Parts: sequence; structure tokens; C-alpha cells
Amino acid sequence: MTSTPHRDDAVDIIGDRTLVAVQAVNISRLSTHPVPIVPGTLLVVAGQGPKDSNGAGKSSFIASITALLGDEQWRFASGAQAVAELLFNAELAAQGDNHWASADHGYIVGVFADPRDEDVNDALTVWLRVNVDAPHLQLRWTRGIHMSTAASEAERVRLADDHWQQLPKSAGRRDFVAKDLGRVLYGNRVRCVSFLSTSVRSRVATNLLSQPLNEIGPERIFAAIAALTGLDRELEAERKARADEHAERTKAAEALDRLTEWEYDAGALLVTFDRRDRARAELATAVEHWRTRAAKLLVDGTEEDQRLQAELDEQQRLLAEASGNITTVNAQIAELGDDQLDRDLADARKALASVQQQITALGQEQAVTSSKLDELRIRINTLTEAGRDADGRDADAAERELADAEAVLAGAQEAVGGAKSELTAAEADLRAAETGRSAAPEQLAALAAAGIPAVGLLDALTLGPAERSLYEPAVWPYRDALVVAAADLDAAVAALSDHPGSVLVPSDESVAQDTPLALPDLLAALGADVSAAQDPHRVVDRRTNIVVIGGFTDPMTGREARVRAGAARAEFAAAAVESANEEVRRATGLRTAAQRRLAAARSVEEAAALRESVDRLRQRLEEIADEELAFEPQRSSADKVFQELRTRVENRQLQIDLLTKERDRYAELRFQARKRAGELTDQRTALDLDARRTAWGSSEESAQERLLTLDPQQQAWDADAWSHASEGALTEALRAAFPQGVNDPDLPEQLRLDLTYRRDGEGTPAERQLRTFDRLSQGLGSYLRQQEEYERHQRQQIESQRTARRADFEAAQKGVAEAASAAQIGRATVTKAIRSRLQRVAEYFDELDRAYGGYGATLDYPTPEAPADPEQEWRWRAVPRWRRAEGHNPVSYNRRANTALMDEKAVKLVCAAALASAGGANLYLVLDELGRNLGKEHRREAVALFRQIGESHGITVVGALQDDMEPYAIDACGEYIKLRRSSDAMPYNEPPVVIGHDAHAERVRRLADAVTSSHNVALADS
Repeated sequence: MTSTPHRDDAVDIIGDRTLVAVQAVNISRLSTHPVPIVPGTLLVVAGQGPKDSNGAGKSSFIASITALLGDEQWRFASGAQAVAELLFNAELAAQGDNHWASADHGYIVGVFADPRDEDVNDALTVWLRVNVDAPHLQLRWTRGIHMSTAASEAERVRLADDHWQQLPKSAGRRDFVAKDLGRVLYGNRVRCVSFLSTSVRSRVATNLLSQPLNEIGPERIFAAIAALTGLDRELEAERKARADEHAERTKAAEALDRLTEWEYDAGALLVTFDRRDRARAELATAVEHWRTRAAKLLVDGTEEDQRLQAELDEQQRLLAEASGNITTVNAQIAELGDDQLDRDLADARKALASVQQQITALGQEQAVTSSKLDELRIRINTLTEAGRDADGRDADAAERELADAEAVLAGAQEAVGGAKSELTAAEADLRAAETGRSAAPEQLAALAAAGIPAVGLLDALTLGPAERSLYEPAVWPYRDALVVAAADLDAAVAALSDHPGSVLVPSDESVAQDTPLALPDLLAALGADVSAAQDPHRVVDRRTNIVVIGGFTDPMTGREARVRAGAARAEFAAAAVESANEEVRRATGLRTAAQRRLAAARSVEEAAALRESVDRLRQRLEEIADEELAFEPQRSSADKVFQELRTRVENRQLQIDLLTKERDRYAELRFQARKRAGELTDQRTALDLDARRTAWGSSEESAQERLLTLDPQQQAWDADAWSHASEGALTEALRAAFPQGVNDPDLPEQLRLDLTYRRDGEGTPAERQLRTFDRLSQGLGSYLRQQEEYERHQRQQIESQRTARRADFEAAQKGVAEAASAAQIGRATVTKAIRSRLQRVAEYFDELDRAYGGYGATLDYPTPEAPADPEQEWRWRAVPRWRRAEGHNPVSYNRRANTALMDEKAVKLVCAAALASAGGANLYLVLDELGRNLGKEHRREAVALFRQIGESHGITVVGALQDDMEPYAIDACGEYIKLRRSSDAMPYNEPPVVIGHDAHAERVRRLADAVTSSHNVALADS
């Protein structure tokens, strides 16, 4: 493989060569077969997918060509990341994610040669490696034709990797990448302009051929021309200049904001420093006042201590005098003390108490006995009154009468129970007879549920008086039988299958509840088998000898007769119940009378017993009275002795009380003297002269001298006044140092605790202030001393930074001015470049229009005002105009015109824009969905116009076709390329069909032979 030397600064290696062949490896679904390309004519790219032209990869094929030719719409300067989207993606292939893997890299290979050299002797092959990961595009090249050729797709893919490894790195030790492509290959000259309608493009420009030209706005027309001519890069540069100006203005504004914020913060710091200086001055004043207060306290304390000592001496004298008097009185009281007299009085009190206790016990017993006696008299009277109801009976006779009455009552209650049972049964039989359910009620209910009429045999059968004696005993064994119609017999048997023992009698007559039945068959059968007998009345069944006793008082058959019999039975039973109840009431009265006589007889017996107790109590009362008379002389003697001794004790106690009062008075005098002496001692101690001397720090004489140096008004101040002055100065110092009080963030923790105690602690506010003054003043002084050096340094720093920040702000303002000037100059330059390029487009537009059947055309492009916002686009407008006849004025494009004319002008405008961007080099114009909007009647003419303009101006026009455009383009183009994929099951295309038309046929054949040694490209003559 022959290679060219490579350098880091290689530029425009393609030169005047043009693209004559292209190969795609792992790009979309494109086949890896090399495709020859005839330059300088119209190439149409058609497709045949599984259903139509879609899915054959036309857009990917022409997009690969634009990437190879350096179309700037791929944004090569930003790494061309969108090119990686051209790689084969298994997820987008039908069944691909189950059978194939997505490609992580691929190749776009292009052969460039002199367009006039049909033998491609001086060819140059360029390889672009496309990667999923960065770098997304790598560039290598070599002299000659070096493409991947083999018999199969897989082999060509494998050989492509081998070729790439054999190619020398384009920049020596490294490869050129996307940002280098335009400079290295083409010297930054435009070699390709395009309209692509595909998602792989990062930006899709307006396609002037995608819709009628007069339906496209002037701004979109300009955007399309800008994309074709590269003006969008000029506009982006202008927008960047505006962005730079905006950034400088933002920087200046931010610098001003920072300066303003800094000035504010610095001012706040200086205010804080000034407050602390003021706090230092106030603290010094507070400390001086506090020292003067210490001198005042020492002088006043000395004078007060002398006064207290004199009074204390006097109180000590009074204390000694009172103590002596107390001793004398205590001796006199001791002499009066006589324990024997007290013992005699105690003995007399005990003797008197003993006698009185015995007399009291007798009195209590007398009261209890009298009370019991009264209660017994009342009880006897009550019992005597109750005993009158006994009527002379004793208790035994009364008990016998009560037993007889209870026996009669029990018999009557038993009779009531039997009568009620009979009444209940009679009423139940009556209700059954009335409802027709006197026989077999469960069976009747079951038949009724089945809808079968039925009636009891005795209810349905009615017998005359002459028949009763024979037939009533005969049917009595069947009294629970039910009569049903003969037609319902089988159904009745089925309904009663769960009631064994049921008896059914069929009847030829219809069965109803209130209708009597004759049942002649039944009576005939019974009469034939039984015979009647008398004494007693009975019937005998001759077949079984079974005897049924007869003689029923009431009729047993017929519903009405049974109802009447039942009603009579119920009435008789009700009368029996009433009679039994009356007997119960009479027996209850007898029992109550017997109970009353028994209670009266027992009351008579109890009253007799209580009279004996009354006699015993009366006798005891007489005995108690005699005992009380016997104790009276003894009580009188004991009382006399006790009274005499008590008088003697009281006289002695009176003398002792007088002496005790005198002693107490002396004790009070001693207590008061001792108390006052203690108070004076405490007051002297409270003065704490040692602490005051320590606080002052010198002698009383020096303190007196300091007070004499004060002005007359201050000499009159007491210690409290100096405390108040000191406290006021300290408060001002604290307020200046810490404006937010205990919530100030700069406040040290110990000062915060002291201030909190000063505000909320125990004691009065004045006491808390005195306790905390020293700690607060010392703590504040320490804090202010620590801050003093820092504040001095900060003041110097603030002055230094103020100068520097103001210089930065002035520099930012200068940068704004320079950026504004540069933006203005750049805008003027861009405006000139845009107008110059649009002028060239207008000139080519006029030239092409005149050359191909028109009367001349032009382009209006007024210069718009540039927007101030850097994010807004600079919206230019381009208005195509043309003459509709020789000598007429140009008419705007959006005036009504026939579709053919609009399509023709659109083609010429696109070609004019492409020529204006070419810069003298061989140009490729790539169009997706060529002629999609062209009218059917002139599609062939529009495509032919592209070929004519391309061949006459050296433009290679590459256009992708839809199905409906292919018949018009296949004969009008210079080269026809058809991409094919017949099934979704195929991951890659089949070999493409390439046809050269007219004079290009032989060129296509030679190019195919040159770029591949394997004839996998199908060739055909036009």
C-alpha cells in the first residue's frame, strides 16, 4: 500500500480532486460494495425496500457523502457526535436485536481524483473511521485506490479493519479528528452544501424544494440560503460577538454588584469597629466610676463600723445585767417548790374519783334497766292487742286449722291445672276443626305446598243419624286419613314420601275444604266387613275380629258437626276452669284466716313470758337505789379532803406565777439585748471592711483623699449613685459592642451566661447588676482587647481592597467598551459578508435564470436591526424576485404564478446559492427527497434543469428520490444509483445498481473497474 507523507500541519490535501467513488462499512444498512460516482452531473439515488423505497438507506447514503465532503452542518468543530448515529443499529433493524449486534465503529471511504482524468491515475483514498465513543471521527488517507474489496460482506468488513490498521496515522503519532477535517482535506473551502431531511442531522435547514416556493417565508428562504452558502457560520460568529459583549456587560454589572456589596460589607465592618471603640471608652468610664464607688464604700463602711461597735458595747452591758436578775428569781422559785403537797393532792383526787366512779356505774345501770322496763311494757301491750284474733284458740289448735286450709287450697289449684289443660286441648281441636286441619296437619301442609287439594276423612264424610251407630266406629281407626281426588293420588303419594304412616283415601269427586263427600265406595266396603253390637255399643270387623267401641255423644264426622262439638267442648272446659278458680279463691281465704289466728295465739304466749321479765327488772331498780344511798357519806368525806388540798396548791402556784413573770421579763430583756448584739455583729460583718479594702486596693486614708478630689456635686453622691453611674456606662459599652444583646452572634459564651443571669437570675435587678459588674467588665475588656489588633489590621485591609476593587470595576467598564466596539465592528463585517454573499447569490440567480429560459431574476435582502439579546438569532429576510416578461419590472416570488414556474425558480435559486458558496472548487449539492413537491407535469423538466446547471457549472448534484419521482428522474440524470433490500430479515442491502446515462456510461464502467477487482456492482448501459 503506497502512502503519502503526513504532517501535523497538513492542509488541503484533496486540492482540485473530486469524489469519484464511495464505500460504506457498518454504516446503517448500506451494502459494503464500492459505488462509483461521476462528478459534474446529476446523480439520483433511488431505493427499493421491503415494501417501497423506504428502508433502503438513501438518506444514510447521501448523509455519508456529506460527512466525507466536510459539510459544516455536521458541526465538526464540536466533535461531529451526530455522525456516530450513522452506524448500524441492530435495534432499528427488523429482528436485528435477536440476530445481530450493533456496530461500535464503521468506515466511510472516498476516492478523490482529477475530474478530467477518467483513468484516475492521481487518485487519493480517504478513510473516515466513525466511532460510537469519542473521538467520533478519525481521519487517514493514502495515495492510490485502496478500498475494501472481497467476495462477501463479512470479508469486506474484516478487510476494512485490516486496511485501517495498515494506513499510517495522519498526524504522525496520532490521527486527525473531526475538528481537523475541513482544514486538512479541503483547506476550509466549501466542497458540499446540502438539504437533508433526516434525523441523523444535528440541524435540518429549510429545503427550498420541499414545498412550493411561494409558501416559504422570507426568513426561512434566507435560512436555507445561509445553510447552503455557509452564512449561518457568519451569523453564529456575530451572535457570539453579541454574547461576548453581553458577557462583558454582565461581568461589569457583577463587578459593580460585588463592589457595592463589598462597600456595604466594609461599611458594616467599620461601623462595628466604631461601635467597639465607643464601647472601650464607655467601659473605661464604667471602671473609673466603679473604683470611685469602691472608695466611697470603704470610707462609709469605716464610719458605720465605728458607730456599730459603740452600740454593741451597750448591748453587752444590758445582756449581763439581765442574766444576773434571772439567776436570783430562779432561786426564789426553787424555794417555793414542795413535792409532798402535790402528792397529797393527787392521792385525794384518786380517792374521790374512785367513789364517784362507783356511783356513776350504779346510775348507768339504773338508766339501762329503766329503759328495758319501758320497752317490755310497750311490747306486752302490742302482743296483748294482737292476741284478740285468736278467738280463744291456743297455738296447737291454730296450727291444725292452717294445715287443713292449705290441703284444701292445694286440691283446688290442682283442679285448676287440669281444667286449663282440658280447655287448651279443646280450643286446639276447635281451631283444627275450623281450619280443616284436625287430621294429619303435617301431611296437609306438605300436600298444600305441592298444590294438591286434600281434606281430613272425618271432615269430608257426613253421616246421617241412622248411619252413625255403624259407620262412626268403623271409620274411627282411619280418623287421620286424608281424602284426595283419585287423579291426584300418585302426586300425593310422591309429596308424602317423607311422611311414613300417612293414609290416603281416593275420591272420585273433586276435593274442597268446605264441600262434604259421600265416599260411597268406602262406606260400602266398611259396611260389608263390620257388624254392630250393643251393651255396650260397638262394631266388630269380621275380617280381623278387631272391636271398636262406639256410642259417641256428638257426631264424629262432618266438618260442621265436628266444629259444633269442639265449640261445646271448649265452652264446657272454660266453665270448669272458672269453677276451679272460684274454689281456689275460697280456699285461699280460709288459709289466710288460719294464718292470722295462729299468729294471734303465739302473741298471747309471748306476752305471758315477757311479764315475768318485767317483774325481775322492777326488783333490780329497788336494789340500785339502796346501793346509791350507802355510797353518799364516803363520797362527801373524800370531796372535802380534795378541796382543802387544792386550795393550798393554788396559793403556792400564784406566788410561783408572779416570780415566773418577773423572770420572763428579764429573759425578754436578755433576748432583745442578745438579738440586737447579733444584728450589730452581722451588720459589722456585712460591712466586710476587708473586702472593701481589697476592692479599693489601698488604705482608708487614700480612699478619703480620692473622694476629696471630686467636684462638690459628685462628693454628695452615695455608693448607690456611683453604682448607677457605673452600671449605665457598662450598659452602654455592652450595647455598643453587642447591639443584639444576648442574641448577638459575636457575644462570647461566658458573657452570654453572665448577661442572661443579670436579666433573669435570682434577686432584685440591682443585686444582679452588682454581682455581675466585675465579671462583665473584665470579660468585655478582654474581648475588646482581643479585637483591637484585628480591627486595626482590618481597617488597613479595607483601605487596600477599596483601591483594588475600584480598579477592577474600572477595568470591567473598559472591557465593556472594548467588547461593544468589537461587536459593532464584527457586526459591520458580518453585515458586509452577508450582503456580499447574497449579492453573489443574486448574480448567479440572474445568470442561471437568463441562461435557462428566464428574463432575469434578483434577490432583495434588507439589512435588519441586530437584536440586543445574545440568545436571539439575527433574522434576515431574502425575497426572490424575477421578471415575467422582457422589459418588465421584477415581481416578488409570493405573487400568484403557475407551479412549473415556481419549481423552476426554486431549482435555480438552490443552484445559485450552491455556486455562490463554492469558492472556485469542485462543489457537491446534496438534496434529500429531490423534487418531492414538484408538480407531476414538469418533474422531468425540473430534474433535467439540475443536470444542465450541474454539468455547465461543474456542480455534482446528488439527489435522493421517492418512488413517485423515479420515473421522471431516471432518464434525466447523468448517473442512476439504486439501493436495494428485499426483506426485513436481511440486515444489509443487496449490491446497488449503478447506471451511467449517455456519455457517462463508459465513465461509470471504468470507475467501477478501477475501485474494485470484484464485479459485485451491477452495471448496465443506458
